[in-house]
Amino acid sequence: MVRIVIGSVVGGLVQFFVGFLFWGTPLSSLVFTKMPDAQVAAVQTALAQNMTATGTGTYFVPWPETAQGLILHGRGPVALVFFNTHGFPLMVPGALIGGLVLSVISMLLIGLALHTVAARVDDFASRMKIVLFASLGVTLYAILGQPTYNFYMPWGYWVYLALSLIVGFAAGGFVLAKWFVPHAAPKATGATLH
Repeated sequence: MVRIVIGSVVGGLVQFFVGFLFWGTPLSSLVFTKMPDAQVAAVQTALAQNMTATGTGTYFVPWPETAQGLILHGRGPVALVFFNTHGFPLMVPGALIGGLVLSVISMLLIGLALHTVAARVDDFASRMKIVLFASLGVTLYAILGQPTYNFYMPWGYWVYLALSLIVGFAAGGFVLAKWFVPHAAPKATGATLH
């Protein structure tokens, strides 16, 4: 079990690094639509003038559960706005530490799953299939479910996010499956050893 804990830390670091490659480098600009500074300032002003009074939250714009909102929703444009009344630095060390801890915990859970089947699934290829299928199943439903159920959302961001998570899980899981999950004890053949 100690190997799984150590492997979870190493796998979590690998997963964290993969996340950095996708989100902490210029690669991340692939998924964001950019506007000129003047338009950004106008949108930011509109957000401050219209949302600050109700505060930080997630806004479905327009709210479709009123007669007027339903008409406006059909007419468009529509948005799901994650709004915060405060400003923040671009990078917060506490968020990075929290993300690393989350990576280690997620790798620990994958490591525990691999440890559970270690006696029956002893080859690396089969262990990686478990890692990949678990990564794909959870990520596809949790992430790609967003634009699937919320059909008005653009797909690009969500596909990129899913890809970054799948690659991160696969890389961290590779480390666990290859070097840290214990191998099964040799199977008895019935022959007497001298």
